[in-house]
Amino acid sequence: MEKIYAFIDSQNLNLSVLDQGWRLDFEKLYLFLKYKYRAEKIYLFIGHLKENQTLYNRLEKIGFTIIFKPVLRMFYRYFFFIPDLKHKLN
Repeated sequence: MEKIYAFIDSQNLNLSVLDQGWRLDFEKLYLFLKYKYRAEKIYLFIGHLKENQTLYNRLEKIGFTIIFKPVLRMFYRYFFFIPDLKHKLN
């Protein structure tokens, strides 16, 4: 039987989902990949920020294998938004 692994770029997925006006349910995503595609391991690549430790603990409890990526703090300026501090993965 072949082994199936899922690799998820959390930032791109989350921003794409938000752009559609939706909210990502990580638990449903995990269950979908685990049971629909029989993923043996599900890796989640995510930026590490100290203030998000509760989120990381919850994701690990769901079953994700977390791979932390360095985070760059940058300012983005959009013509329709007030300038705001955003985070970008390196």
